[in-house]
Amino acid sequence: MPRRIEKIREAGKDELQAQHKELTEQIFRLRFQLTTGQAEALKRLREAKKDLARVNTLLRAQELSAASRPQVVGKA
Repeated sequence: MPRRIEKIREAGKDELQAQHKELTEQIFRLRFQLTTGQAEALKRLREAKKDLARVNTLLRAQELSAASRPQVVGKA
């Protein structure tokens, strides 16, 4: 698992947003599989939810760090 979080941390903002979209769709599909009675879906659903939480956390951290930086106004 440490490899997974390192891989996610190295991703840029665009990559994180793409992963967010992909994981959201995957969670939807896994929930659908779970209702049809496929047993494997539960474990994969838990993992996907945790990965989505990691991606959301990193996106929010990037957002906050960008907001906390003072914006430089050019002198003319």
